[in-house]
Amino acid sequence: MEPLTAGAIATLAFTKAFEKTIEKLTEATLTKINDLRKKIWLKLRGNLKAETALAAAEKGSKPDLETVTAYLKQAMDYDNQFAQEVQTLAKEIQQEINIGKIQGQNLQNVYGGEAEQNNANNTNAPVIQGGSGHNITFN
Repeated sequence: MEPLTAGAIATLAFTKAFEKTIEKLTEATLTKINDLRKKIWLKLRGNLKAETALAAAEKGSKPDLETVTAYLKQAMDYDNQFAQEVQTLAKEIQQEINIGKIQGQNLQNVYGGEAEQNNANNTNAPVIQGGSGHNITFN
């Protein structure tokens, strides 16, 4: 997996764009998002302009999110250990968000020993059926 950019990491940590997704995330994922946000805050603490941008980005300001991205990129370029820590945490968050998006796409119905599975997001996807006396083979 490619390293995430400072912009992608800042977006994961500070935007409300994931509000619909956040409703479906586990408590562990929300904790990781909080941890990522805290790591960035701690790293940029002491820089008044960065702190102002961080506060505004948390309230949804896109221009300030871009400012945070610039400060975050600079911090990541300067401190490899910090960069590795936020990369790892951001990748874990992104993976859990992607898993959350995938879940619930397949619908399986079982009626008296007969099973049918559909892809709920793609009505043109093949329907897989099986039951007693039926074998399903995937190639």
